[in-house]
Amino acid sequence: MIRALLLLVLAASGLAAQALPDTGTIRFDVGGVRVIHRQTNNNLFFANLYLLGGTQLATPATAGLEPFLLDVSERGTRRYPGDRLRRAMARTGSQIGVGAERDWTVFGVGTTTDRIDSTWAIFTDRLLHPTLADEDIEFVRAITVAALAQRQDSPDALLEYLADSVAFAGHPYGLAPRGTAASVAAITRAQLQQFQREQMQQSRMLLVVVGNVPRAKLQQMVASTLGTLPRGDYRWNAPPTGQPRPGSSVHIEARRLPTNYILGWWEGPPAGHADVPALRVASAILSGRLFAEVRSRRNLTYAVDARFRDEALTAGGLYVTTTRPDTTLGIMRNEIRNLQSYLIPTENLRPLIQQFLTEYFIDNESSSDQADMLVRAELYRGDFRAAERFVADLRAVTGEDVQRVARSYFRGIRFAYIGNPAQVNRFRLMGF
Repeated sequence: MIRALLLLVLAASGLAAQALPDTGTIRFDVGGVRVIHRQTNNNLFFANLYLLGGTQLATPATAGLEPFLLDVSERGTRRYPGDRLRRAMARTGSQIGVGAERDWTVFGVGTTTDRIDSTWAIFTDRLLHPTLADEDIEFVRAITVAALAQRQDSPDALLEYLADSVAFAGHPYGLAPRGTAASVAAITRAQLQQFQREQMQQSRMLLVVVGNVPRAKLQQMVASTLGTLPRGDYRWNAPPTGQPRPGSSVHIEARRLPTNYILGWWEGPPAGHADVPALRVASAILSGRLFAEVRSRRNLTYAVDARFRDEALTAGGLYVTTTRPDTTLGIMRNEIRNLQSYLIPTENLRPLIQQFLTEYFIDNESSSDQADMLVRAELYRGDFRAAERFVADLRAVTGEDVQRVARSYFRGIRFAYIGNPAQVNRFRLMGF
């Protein structure tokens, strides 16, 4: 996942080495802009601006337009034309990044408290007043199209794209948030200008700030910049649930590769559903069992896992690379059946859940990750404070819950397969 706050870059300069103690998290509105502010007592300032809608605002022909627009804004703005913008950013020593997700596009900034004013001025001018000069559009387009075209050269990148296209065909989640080489190549300056004019509105914005800045100052910063945008009438809604499709399916892409790549997704419930905590636990248990059986015990792969996708509409997946796909898939299918057939005593879940929590928080310790947790709680469960119940919800999961959700959701998996078609039985994949 592309992280807007580029914490690794900041860590290299020593900024991220400082702790980020939470001294209070509040939510307030500045005009039509919703703000969640986690106050800290150090000298760091991180802000993620979530532009809601994601692929729901796109079509196959316009996929990737919003992140492309934000990327082009790096080439110049009304206040900082051309090289002036890059020189101004270099003086601040700060970082601005763009991340594209299925539910939103995130525009993020990371800096120190003594550079807030200068960095915020650049950050917001990119959002409000990009120059969008023809030569800048073509420069960024060439880089973007080349990067997207390289998807064909990376089996894992192509697999992710194909698996989403198969599992979510006809659904907004079936569109690539960054678009395709074809869609980005066709986007015009007029389309970028129209999107800037019509979609940059306060009602689409959710700003999450983690940093040592007084509320009054933050309110003034937002009011004088984002607060000048049209309020708009956008309302966040989760995308529609997929159409029920009985049975599994598979798309096979023939490639001459040293190994075969397999990824399939099952559809889960909306993110606020009561089954979601149990699905997280069940997916983690399945992932551990697949690693033990497929990799450690049988040595059939170097990479296997069961995935969980935390979006407005949840999903789970099976991923593996192997030179013996039929044998491997048979083992994976048996492990799913075991989870569906045998009841795990609830007391035996406790150490598994604790291990999952430890790994989860280690994997989500950056400020950008914490911002994502707050936004998901706010959008998916109606209140950012729901993030505080995450641990309690997981620890309340029982063995009966795990078995029930495995039976209900671990089926009808739609696969993408890249490799040697002669090495796999299509019906093996369709038996999930």
